[in-house]
Parts: sequence; structure tokens; C-alpha cells
Amino acid sequence: MNLLLLSPEDCPEPGLARLTGRRLKHVTEVHRSAVGETLRTGLVGGLTGEGEILSLSREEMLLRFVLDTPPPPKLPLTVLLSLPRPKMLKRILQTVATMGVQRLVLMNSYRVEKSFWDSPWMEAAAIREQLLLGLEQARDTVLPDIVLEPLFKPFMEDRLPALCRNTRCIVAHPGAAEVCPVALNQAVTLAIGPEGGFIPYEVDKLVAAGFEPVHLGPRILRVETAVTVLTARLFV
Repeated sequence: MNLLLLSPEDCPEPGLARLTGRRLKHVTEVHRSAVGETLRTGLVGGLTGEGEILSLSREEMLLRFVLDTPPPPKLPLTVLLSLPRPKMLKRILQTVATMGVQRLVLMNSYRVEKSFWDSPWMEAAAIREQLLLGLEQARDTVLPDIVLEPLFKPFMEDRLPALCRNTRCIVAHPGAAEVCPVALNQAVTLAIGPEGGFIPYEVDKLVAAGFEPVHLGPRILRVETAVTVLTARLFV
């Protein structure tokens, strides 16, 4: 945890926070902090700054904080991701939050198992928990937008055109003729398929919507690795 991330519910009054649970355990067992020490602190959706520990026990911590620094800017990136396996989804959610992805669209495709949509990890609270872990790692406070699109064709035809308007649209697809571009200075909508990739019909629908197929070389990457590599390649 590189940032102690607070929510409004933690703050009984302005500038004061009362914490229990996971964050308290991390402060006591990992940071091994003591009363009087300061921690990097931020408010979800707001500024970052410093927090001073006023009291500390096994049950709770009382923190006085001053926030005066903006979080790091988001990348101008929307990721369209075929819904991965639940265990992989947890890691990907943390990754997109850590890397500053602005919007993540979890969508359906032919190789996505229907059971994935019914996983407990698809519940809003579970998604938020993983995103917060990613923000803590990056010292960020702003959650990425999460959009769920369980129907492929209606999404492609009805909502995708508005979503990717005024952006460069790219679909990662093994076997594409063009290599993925590097260090872009523009807004991007990036489509990434499931394990095994998009089927030809899906690639055709994306191309018809204005997406450029690109590849990352001859090696086939896991989805969670591809998300990291593609994001870094496009913007770092």
C-alpha cells in the first residue's frame, strides 16, 4: 500500500479519519507505523497529501490529514476487454487502476464462458475492491469508469460508435499485418480479446467500426500480460 486511501464514510468530520479492517492491519503489520508518524493519504475521487496518526490500537486508527496534491492524470485510454476468467479479472482490475486507464469496458465475445458473468467477482463491491487496491499501488485516487456489456452485437452496433468517437481505435489480434504503435499522443480505444483471441466475425465487426488490427510479435501472451504490455507500449 503506497497510499492510504480514504472514503467519505471513513471521515466523521473534515480532516479526520477513523479506520479499521484491512487498511488498519496493513498500517500496523506491514508499515509498522506508530502514533505521531505520517502516511501518504488520499481521498477517493479527490486529492492526496499526508495523514498523521493520532491514536492506534488493534481495533482502530485515528488519523488527521491534510490533502493538497492532485492525483496523477489518467491515460486517455478506453480498454474494451472480453470478460476474462474471474481469477484473471481480479489481477486485471488492479492493473488497469494502477496504470491509469480511464475506462474499462468488460464485454462479451464468443469465447467468453457464460458462467463468467455470474461470478461473485462481477459484483460492484468486488470490482471496486480490486480497483482500490490498484489505486493504492499507484498513489492515485480516481477510479476508472467500469462498463459492462454482456451482449456483443448490440454493443458493437448501438453503443460502440459513440464510445470510440474522436479516438484512435486499435484491436490487438495475433496475425495482424501491422505492429502495435508506440508512445501515442492521442486518445485511444483498445480492444483486447479473450484467451484464444477474437473469432474472425468479431474482428470483422471491429474493423467495420474503424478499428486497426495490430500485433505484438510472434509470441502469444496471456490476456493479463497483454493488457499491461499494450498499455505501456501505447503511452509510455
